[in-house]
Amino acid sequence: MFLFKLMNFLTGYVTIIVMGESPEKLINMAATRGIFLWDITRLGERALRARVRPGAVWPLRHMARRTGCRFRIQQRSGLPFLWMRLTRRRVLAAGALFFVAGLYFLSSFIWSIEVTGNRRLSTGEILQVASRAGLNRGVLRWRLDPPAVEEAIRTSLPGVSWTGVYIRGTRVTVEVVEKTLPEGKNLSPVHIVAGKAGLIKEVLVLNGHAAVKAGDTVVPGQVLISGVIPPPEEPPSGEKPSPGAPPETVKREPAFVHAAGIVRARVWYEGYGEAPLAETLQRPTGREFTRVCMKIGAREIMLAGSSPIPFPQYQSETRVKKLPAWRNLQLPVEVIINKYREMESYRLIRDRAEARRLAGERAMAVVQSRLPRGATVVHEQLDELVVRGTENLVRMKAMVESVEEIGVERPFTPGELQPSPSGRAESVPGGPSRTRPSGDRQ
Repeated sequence: MFLFKLMNFLTGYVTIIVMGESPEKLINMAATRGIFLWDITRLGERALRARVRPGAVWPLRHMARRTGCRFRIQQRSGLPFLWMRLTRRRVLAAGALFFVAGLYFLSSFIWSIEVTGNRRLSTGEILQVASRAGLNRGVLRWRLDPPAVEEAIRTSLPGVSWTGVYIRGTRVTVEVVEKTLPEGKNLSPVHIVAGKAGLIKEVLVLNGHAAVKAGDTVVPGQVLISGVIPPPEEPPSGEKPSPGAPPETVKREPAFVHAAGIVRARVWYEGYGEAPLAETLQRPTGREFTRVCMKIGAREIMLAGSSPIPFPQYQSETRVKKLPAWRNLQLPVEVIINKYREMESYRLIRDRAEARRLAGERAMAVVQSRLPRGATVVHEQLDELVVRGTENLVRMKAMVESVEEIGVERPFTPGELQPSPSGRAESVPGGPSRTRPSGDRQ
């Protein structure tokens, strides 16, 4: 079928209207004479419409006289007739050729350059190196050498480990992958404190002094691994204590370290969710309305669609298309496409089991949004909250127990109040002495 239509377009065809007492005689006589007619359609009792090749029009005139019919040409279609019309309208043909040539000429240049993947390096720095390698706005596409630009970026920027230059139409995308530099080790004194309340499950100290043990209950901000290592107390070297005399001790300075370790604890979360037994919702009807306008500066020109929106309830979606910037020139022309989808209201009735399931999912979603990455859920529980009287809501509460890492770093300076095993704040060497308990009123 496609080849038949293509051949008819290349050779051309005419559409004729046959009129007479019996136009079928003309069709039958043409078929017996080897003239092919197709798409024969009856327009009335005395009229037919058919399509035929241009070379068969002259023989059909003689057959029409013999059968007492007449016909007229309704339309000429195909490439030969299109070419004849273009030769009579030379200015239009020249304009079309000029438009195609101009479009091809403009599409041969690079008009926009995009840089992706850079985080530490600035886009301007990458574009400056690419410009020295020949990548500029306005350069011809076939004069651009992507491998040379890639090599120049890798050579000139030591922070780039890989780069790729891709040409897509009139846009060039420069994709870079930066080197991963090792971060300097932080040796400043810090504590590991509790980021949230929980019951300690295990403590693994890599550096520092453990301030809690398994089974302790901690609150947010409480020190878990202290960055202050207390000094050991030893007798003076070379001296033996006399019998019955209290041993003399040599006090050493405490060590201030960057505490490190893993503290895992059992943490409990609560979430609340509700679902109505009956509610009014909206759904799309399938009808859409699109409005297109051109904005030039502060002026808007309507291109398609009416100004008032024909739907009483709708959802809107807006897309803005701008002309690509050329060098430092940005034209203040935008095409704004607003699509409106008609919505209708409907009443949704749920049974209590469905409402309980939906409220439970919402309560669990609240808890899941608060769970950190790496947390292991060990227990889940859903309870329905029943209130006195009847209401249109089903309320659910979710209880989730997880095991997770709760330690966070908190820097400190030597000399500030440090926690002691007894729960009081004590001063340490290296700063002013402050011995007021943490719970006393000032």
